[in-house]
Amino acid sequence: MACESCKVVVSDALKELNLHPVKVELGEAVIKEEITAEKKKKLNTIIKKVGLEIIESKGGILIEKIKNYCQEYVNTDKAEKINISDYLTQKIDLDYNYISNAFSEVTSGTIINYTNSLKMEKAKEMILFEEYNFSEIASKLHFSSLSAFSTQFKKVTGFSPTHFKNLKEKRRKAIQELNEELKNKKQ
Repeated sequence: MACESCKVVVSDALKELNLHPVKVELGEAVIKEEITAEKKKKLNTIIKKVGLEIIESKGGILIEKIKNYCQEYVNTDKAEKINISDYLTQKIDLDYNYISNAFSEVTSGTIINYTNSLKMEKAKEMILFEEYNFSEIASKLHFSSLSAFSTQFKKVTGFSPTHFKNLKEKRRKAIQELNEELKNKKQ
């Protein structure tokens, strides 16, 4: 589960099925009683409506935890500078090499690449909403410098942050021009 609303959905679904959640955490729900196959199927049906699913294999659970904590890492505005490996080690309480190898085996990718992809999506969003300047974005996304952020952004998107921002403005301008054309056709 990647967010608070997901936790609420799972908790409510469990209660709806007369199951008693002891703990509903990021990627994990613990209930007091054994769950029947029928209730498990109903639970899965309920939570699939919001894009969630029951994962039972230990490997699958670990991978989902890693993904969820990577998302949390990118979306959390932490004052302290901590790298993703230390963050995951603190959250999951396993050796980072073990976490990294498990992730790579299942996904055929690396945690660093996954986290960088998440960071770049977040960066694009922040640039489009114009909430922060590039230095602030770099800092909020745990980059060591503006230069490191710009290099990674260009590597992933093919554009510098400035070029990407200017493209956005051109797209906006094109929509305005389209609206002008519609007005002219009505006249």
